[in-house]
Amino acid sequence: MLKPIQLGSNAGLRTSPLCLGTMNFGEPGRGHQGDWTLGIDDARPIFKAALDNGLFYFDCADVYGRGACERVVGKLLRELVRRDEYVLATKVSMPMGRGANQGGLSRKHIMEGVDASLGRLGLDYIDHLVIHRHPHGIPGHAPTPVEETMEALHDVVKAGKALYLGASSMFAWQFVELQMMAQANGWTRFISMQNHYNLIYREEEREMNPYCLKTGVAVMPWSPLARGILAGSYRGGFGGGTTNRSTGQDRGRTEGLYRGDADFAIAERVVEVAERLGRSPAQVSLAWLMSKPEVKAPVVGVSRISQLEQLVAAVDIELEAGDIAHLEELYQPLENLLSLGHS
Repeated sequence: MLKPIQLGSNAGLRTSPLCLGTMNFGEPGRGHQGDWTLGIDDARPIFKAALDNGLFYFDCADVYGRGACERVVGKLLRELVRRDEYVLATKVSMPMGRGANQGGLSRKHIMEGVDASLGRLGLDYIDHLVIHRHPHGIPGHAPTPVEETMEALHDVVKAGKALYLGASSMFAWQFVELQMMAQANGWTRFISMQNHYNLIYREEEREMNPYCLKTGVAVMPWSPLARGILAGSYRGGFGGGTTNRSTGQDRGRTEGLYRGDADFAIAERVVEVAERLGRSPAQVSLAWLMSKPEVKAPVVGVSRISQLEQLVAAVDIELEAGDIAHLEELYQPLENLLSLGHS
């Protein structure tokens, strides 16, 4: 059974030490992840197992399944658990339609987007509202003045529609600018950074992670298992996919994110350590991530209860320093994916 943690030192919010990512729940066939999406009846036992294991923190986004994810997640949570017994995050900013203001982080879209999310979720408030990217990093939308974004987010909090704010992948200097602007104006600051970080993509160790550690912001990595590479979903290369996700349309997205020469060699070391410890590669990869003091509540995705139970068990694994050094040894600097515009 997972024990609750404090999500960083800048807020009193307590969550489970893992966050269940819900991108793969919704309406099969709908949205960019439609070919590996589970419907509500397949999702229900996974949600119940999560709650039974003490995992009560759930992460979704408006754009997942073009709204279908929020509808499924909201319905299941309302059905399975009291409102004060779980923590829910959702995201705003990605385009939700072809309209000029149906995406981005303008005041108009933030206000309308939050209301639309609440409607789909069937809730009165969001525990943790996350901006899906920086105001200047959203496809197809003109850069919004950051002052406008931060004041609008603050107004959402003061209106009681969101309790806490989080941010997602951006350059460290951009995040610092947002935090300092909020502080200077007495606006609500971000308590978390959901960024791209795992054993084969560690560029966030240069600036973002140290900044978050220094300032008490919780780092909540997305893709902690590198979209299955670190869990064994690919056998030695992208042509060796073994799951619906790794053999479907998501493979192209995975290849775009993971471009390092040592990626699969690092994954082999994960397998090696896992076999010696009698653990799974996914457990070892997650244990490595959770050995970092700035990391709180990594966002994990599962499609089976057995996967969920493995990851829950990984929270208690403490890797020895020698194993950590062995897993990290092959990493070489990579081009920051943010500079390519698709992290």
